Amino acid sequence: MTMALTPSAAVHAIRGNLATRRRNVTLGLAAALALTFALALYLGDFPVAPLDVLRSLLSPLTGEVNKGVDFIVLNVRVPRAVLAVLTGMSFALSGIIFQTLLRNPLASPDIIGISHGASASAVFGIIVLGLSGLWVSVGAFAGAVLTALAIYGLAWRNGVTAYRVVLIGIGMAAIMGAVMSYLFTRARLFEVQQALAWLIGSLNAANTGDIYPLAMALVVLIPLTIALLRTLDAMQLGDDTATALGARVEFSRLGLILAAVGYAAFATAAVGPVSFVAFVAGPIARRLLNGAGNGFLQAGLVGALVMLGSDMVAQHALPSIQLPVGVVTGVFGALFLLWLLMASNRAGRVN
Repeated sequence: MTMALTPSAAVHAIRGNLATRRRNVTLGLAAALALTFALALYLGDFPVAPLDVLRSLLSPLTGEVNKGVDFIVLNVRVPRAVLAVLTGMSFALSGIIFQTLLRNPLASPDIIGISHGASASAVFGIIVLGLSGLWVSVGAFAGAVLTALAIYGLAWRNGVTAYRVVLIGIGMAAIMGAVMSYLFTRARLFEVQQALAWLIGSLNAANTGDIYPLAMALVVLIPLTIALLRTLDAMQLGDDTATALGARVEFSRLGLILAAVGYAAFATAAVGPVSFVAFVAGPIARRLLNGAGNGFLQAGLVGALVMLGSDMVAQHALPSIQLPVGVVTGVFGALFLLWLLMASNRAGRVN
């Protein structure tokens, strides 16, 4: 004979199951990311044995030096892998904030104009101002921020609504695309080649100098995001309900938008507008969790895993050719978008 659970015991059991699922998903993603990171240090045109990789990583502490192996591991592969992890995490966090805040799975910086603003600014810098290197990244960052401010300002009507931000963002993306097309018609061939190489998004030129600004930005942005997450959860019940619960809705919304723009802007400045990482990470994380959390930590891990895994495919898919990582993420993201639309259609959610 079985005894029925009391309501409090049933709630406790459900919470326990959700916590277990959340922990298992997080540990699984972390283990997959660690394994992929290790493979990224091992694989390459010059394979390095796992023990040699470990010796190189510990060489600053042990003093044991192997110049050839140390250069490959510490100067080439570690910066590239670390930058892939940090940028993937940044794009993912930007995407899931926008998707949650605007209650729309399509509302990622790729779709609502933020990445397009960064791209247009970078292309303008390359073609019109003759910028290169670090200054292109600075221009991209400025373009992302200014585009986000323009979208927010145009969407403001006694507050900001999700559909208005999405529609204005899509319109802004179209405008920025037209600007880039015009600039390409006025550019010389080598300028077009330089701009296109940046627009695809690549980790081929990764170095430690690209890591520090992004890492410092994450140190600031992640605590800000954590501080605003509870308000964001309340906002999912509607602005009126969130206000009744004591949340400062517009202040929190602006803070979250600034954080999301910061994630996207710093990541884009580091590696270019790598497509679809921000778009896919949140939905994948939430499908894995199946209601067992808001998915922010898990989305960051998914984004890092997608970026690092895509870069490994880009490096090794074709013999003697290194593809830009944006090519691989673009293919993966496009397939995911088609699958998402077909799944929504089967469920009767597309009209």
